This record gives sequence, structure tokens and C-alpha cells, in this order.
Amino acid sequence: QRVSVTVRPGLPMVLAGSAEPCAQLFVSSIGVVGSAEQNRAHSARFFDFLTAELGLGAERIIVRFYPVEPWQIGKNRTVV
Repeated sequence: QRVSVTVRPGLPMVLAGSAEPCAQLFVSSIGVVGSAEQNRAHSARFFDFLTAELGLGAERIIVRFYPVEPWQIGKNRTVV
């Protein structure tokens, strides 16, 4: 209910100076990605999933975490 995923295949990307296949994941959440300890655990799970599903090496994936406040997310004509 609180997760949204956008997949944009075929997007030209360069990671670490290489245009070989890669992936970039942006994660924003209220109260879940606010600390290094939380993000280490999330990162490990995301990398396990992405390497298995996409067949990419971990060095070809980058994950960015963005903590947000409830007032920054609009839903049902108001904010969370």
C-alpha cells in the first residue's frame, strides 16, 4: 500500500564511467530510511533482490535513500 515502483527500461545510463547495463533505485519513505543502520539493512536486501532478478553485478547497481516527512507526500487531496 505504501510502495510505488517505476521501471524505465532502455534508459541510457552511465555508471562508474561505463554504459554497460546498470540499475539505479530511488527509495523514499516516511520514517523507514532515516538512519545509516536502517539503510544498511535495506541496501543488503535490495541488492540481493536486484542482482538476482536483473542478473547484474552489485557494482552495476546504485541505491539512493531519501527520507521524507508526511507533509511532503500528497495523497487523497491532502498530505499523509
